[in-house]
Amino acid sequence: MEIFEAWPVALLIVAGVLGLVVGSFLNVVAYRLPLMMEREWRAEAKKMLAEPFTPPASVVEGKRFDLWWPPSACPGCAKAIAGQHNVPVVGFLWLRGKCASCGAKISPRYPLVEAFAAVLAISVAYVFGPTLQTVAALGFAWTLLALTLIDLDTKLLPDSLTLPLLWAGLLVNLQGWFAPLPASVIGAAAGYLALWSVNYLYKLVAGQEGMGAGDFKLLAALGAWLGWQLLPVVILLSAVVGSVVGGTLILFFGRTAKTQIPFGPYLAGAGFIALLWGERLVELYRAWFFR
Repeated sequence: MEIFEAWPVALLIVAGVLGLVVGSFLNVVAYRLPLMMEREWRAEAKKMLAEPFTPPASVVEGKRFDLWWPPSACPGCAKAIAGQHNVPVVGFLWLRGKCASCGAKISPRYPLVEAFAAVLAISVAYVFGPTLQTVAALGFAWTLLALTLIDLDTKLLPDSLTLPLLWAGLLVNLQGWFAPLPASVIGAAAGYLALWSVNYLYKLVAGQEGMGAGDFKLLAALGAWLGWQLLPVVILLSAVVGSVVGGTLILFFGRTAKTQIPFGPYLAGAGFIALLWGERLVELYRAWFFR
């Protein structure tokens, strides 16, 4: 901590490098966790319905498959990626975006996620400095990034990420790191009930679900971290951006009002902004409208 206090740039460099490494792991989480969930669902269905268990096509039955094993491999030729080629961002540039074995193109999403995770880490380190709050906020930011990727891919927000995020928010605020504990507890309850109520009313009017329960749990987690006072900031930011994106898709990309759009990424982005700059946004709002 003393080194980082004396040389703040070192903290940003370390945070950035750590972000690249974690970003590489988040790519694995975003791809494998939904497959692990599907395999678990199918296994449970087998027990309940007494039907044969057919694993997902990309998962070999009887083989270990989790976030740590098997090693990352090319989706084209299935050959394991060599260690020197698995260096975040650098490996992609070195291979010029192609597999070293078969020449298949590698999605640019992988280095982009790694770079974005580094940007998140640098932003957190810059705002909170060499403190324990930085450590906690890094976990918060990277979990939100993983949830964003999974929701974009599958329209799912796994309980295995949202619920630990909620409990972590309550625990870090035992010492009031980001919000007083009472505000954190109320924020968790209010966050869940806010979206649950909106969805309930929408269901009464439209006769169908407007959003998934994962969105309720994610906003509850954000409320636990930020306190109830910043929930309006999160809801407003996410709603505005979501409306703009949804309107753009309808006007320019032929989507309809019934097109499902994952709301988790907007909540996650708004939550991250609120954690770092929420108080300033509230102050600007008050200064602008109540001067």
